[in-house]
Amino acid sequence: MKRQIIDTIEKYDKIIIHRHVRPDPDAYGSQVGLKELIKTNYPTKQVYASGTHDEMLSYLATQDVVTASDYDNALVIITDTGNTERIDAENYLNGAFILKIDHHPNVDPYGDLRWVDTESSSTSEMIYLLFEEGQEHYGWKMSDDCARLLYAGIVGDTGRFLFPSATVRTFEIASSLIKYDFDRTRLFAEMYEEDRRLLHLKGYMYQNFTIDENGSAFIKIDKSILKEFNVTASETSQLVGALGDVKGICAWVIFVEEDDQIRVRLRSKGPVINKLAAEYDGGGHPLASGASVYTWEKADEIIAKLKVLCTVK
Repeated sequence: MKRQIIDTIEKYDKIIIHRHVRPDPDAYGSQVGLKELIKTNYPTKQVYASGTHDEMLSYLATQDVVTASDYDNALVIITDTGNTERIDAENYLNGAFILKIDHHPNVDPYGDLRWVDTESSSTSEMIYLLFEEGQEHYGWKMSDDCARLLYAGIVGDTGRFLFPSATVRTFEIASSLIKYDFDRTRLFAEMYEEDRRLLHLKGYMYQNFTIDENGSAFIKIDKSILKEFNVTASETSQLVGALGDVKGICAWVIFVEEDDQIRVRLRSKGPVINKLAAEYDGGGHPLASGASVYTWEKADEIIAKLKVLCTVK
């Protein structure tokens, strides 16, 4: 499969890489890391990383401007995105060929060619495996910035290597990446810095979440609360794991109100919750998923269904 992907990349002079909406470090790491990898080894190709830029991830990279006409005869690669509803793109179907590279369960087998590896800790880990294939058979090289991006993606999706998804292979890849020239100390500081606003909001969450007797929990953060703590909806992603520290919680959901939707962030210590997310055009991992709803009534539906999942766990 990896050889087939490389052969596909070699066929196209123009490549546009997308990832999922509401990006995290693995989304940027795999997307822009792959862009840097291709540019290093095929400098004459036009390669773009496209999507709505998240200022919270500016320390990693930015996004390129891509027009509708750019998709003519282009290879479209979509990384770290399990289903089409979460692709951060409008014109991706207008490309000549679509390639999916992802580590989430393959609930939506879109694309002309798919490489899905649920055993990988992150899609950034998969991009490193692609590099190893290219290095062995095509003489590929990796830049320092590509290594930084892939390392950040792996760190982000493994929770600093604390999650069970971090395997022996993950640590071996990380040990290879840190041999490149980038500042790991600075990267960690940029990824995990918590300012007073977020600490205060975290305190609010600890004081105001609701827990059911079966261990399901939730909290609703509306726009007035965001305004009170001067925190953006995107910044709340750094707090999604906070309720996991509370004794007795088996699964939880955090709702964050935006102008046009209510973000749904689901986490679990046992019950599988990505199928629940999929019911609301979301998806993700069995124990960490996201979705969107548009009314608080729909949010209450998710709360009720999460209670059932915790009851039958």
